[in-house]
Amino acid sequence: MSWLALVVAGGFEVVGVIMMNRIVRHKSLLNYLLMIITFAGSFSCLTVAMNGIPMGTAYAIWTGIGTVGGTLVGMFMYGEAKSGLRILFIAMIIASAIGLKLIA
Repeated sequence: MSWLALVVAGGFEVVGVIMMNRIVRHKSLLNYLLMIITFAGSFSCLTVAMNGIPMGTAYAIWTGIGTVGGTLVGMFMYGEAKSGLRILFIAMIIASAIGLKLIA
């Protein structure tokens, strides 16, 4: 259950970053509310996850999900660069998260 909560927390984090980008493009009360809700959901799920996963591991994987998700969203939704090195470093983050899962 803790690992599921951690993945959901990371998903909320990615949606929160999307909402931040929407706020930059168009400031509206709805966008601000959605950003607050998604980040609150992210922190809440992270808190639940840390009941069964060591704090350092949970935080590292949560930030990894947010980093990889935010980068992929930028590449595929907002036309950011898609270089081989970027893909390599994303793969390294994913491999690191898997490694943490295997030893936690």
